[in-house]
Amino acid sequence: MMRRVELLSPAGDMSKLKMALAYGADAVYLAADRYGMRAAAGNFREETLAEAARLAHASGARAYITINTVAHEDELEGAARLARIAEESGLDAAIVADAGVLGLVKRAAPSLEVHMSTQAGITNSASARMWHDLGAKRVILARELTLDEIASIRANTPRELDLEVFVHGAMCVSFSGRCLLSEYMAGRDGNRGECAQPCRWRYHLVEESRPGEYYEMQEHPEGTYILNSKDLNAIRLLDRIIEAGASSLKIEGRSKSEYYAAAVTYAYRGALDDLYAGRQFDERWEEELGKVSHRPYCDGFFRERPKHGLQYTGDSRYIRDWEVAAVVERVEGDYAFASLKNPFGEDEELELLSPGRRPEKVRVPEIFEIGVDGTETRVMRATKNQLTHRLLLPDVKPQAILRKLRR
Repeated sequence: MMRRVELLSPAGDMSKLKMALAYGADAVYLAADRYGMRAAAGNFREETLAEAARLAHASGARAYITINTVAHEDELEGAARLARIAEESGLDAAIVADAGVLGLVKRAAPSLEVHMSTQAGITNSASARMWHDLGAKRVILARELTLDEIASIRANTPRELDLEVFVHGAMCVSFSGRCLLSEYMAGRDGNRGECAQPCRWRYHLVEESRPGEYYEMQEHPEGTYILNSKDLNAIRLLDRIIEAGASSLKIEGRSKSEYYAAAVTYAYRGALDDLYAGRQFDERWEEELGKVSHRPYCDGFFRERPKHGLQYTGDSRYIRDWEVAAVVERVEGDYAFASLKNPFGEDEELELLSPGRRPEKVRVPEIFEIGVDGTETRVMRATKNQLTHRLLLPDVKPQAILRKLRR
């Protein structure tokens, strides 16, 4: 029987946290408004961390806070203070990248587990053992490892040390995300959560004596993206990653949408549950990952290190074949109260994604707009995103999602 592992999902803000939990996450990771590597995510105010912990624990899940930016001297006191608040709020662990911050967290919040971030660039068992000796309960392995290397690290580290492995989401062209390009070109430090993603930009060649004349660096109708990494998708390798020794499978994406948090968690939850039950891989899990906004997928370094850049890099533009129509906020009888994301009409065919159920085709025969004064108006087509809508949609749950193919 397949060993059970943790499915760890991103929680960029409270709504994304609720989605990840509803769709099957065993744990979530989040950040306050400082010291996390995703400054552009909605993140959590310090006073909301306790609510995040409560929601996670009520679902039988754990919650981790990221304190993993490169800390400068004037930030040490603030990082220690945040660790104390996290401990008091009931969070389960702090994710750190710096040896000094590890020591601060251990002293300021001794009941918090400490997890070493992928920013620490852990690629061997000696490094993993060192962090464990310093008090880390878990190491988040660098993305640049093969399955054989993960297995070797597992064989040569204490069993009580957890190994966390990224299985899905955006990757960085730099080693474990340690990059200076954004700060150099845009004045935004990627190691402090402010990456402008210059690796996703289109680049041309200009010769110094011919200013204003720009040349594509190679013949390609969509441009040249020599720095842009593809997105990671390891859903077909979960059995091998678990066999290699992973304790936790991590989904990247705190800056992405609540729909992303729901749909990707849903797919990996389903694939894992099939593994535990001894069922063959179901193609619908792969199909589900194609219904979220993503760059072209690859399986990263798991099988082998890429021999050339084309295995790993590609066009930076997202594939967006599907869009969210509405998200259910609450249910009363046969009616769902939903926030509108994109217009749709009565009896238009939609797909319903709901926790614990297969996606199904549905049509909504009644749509009511609820005004800011509480008055309702029946409409043939929902178009006003700022309003809640009451939909005749029996047998749905909060956090259910209505989606449709883009026209």
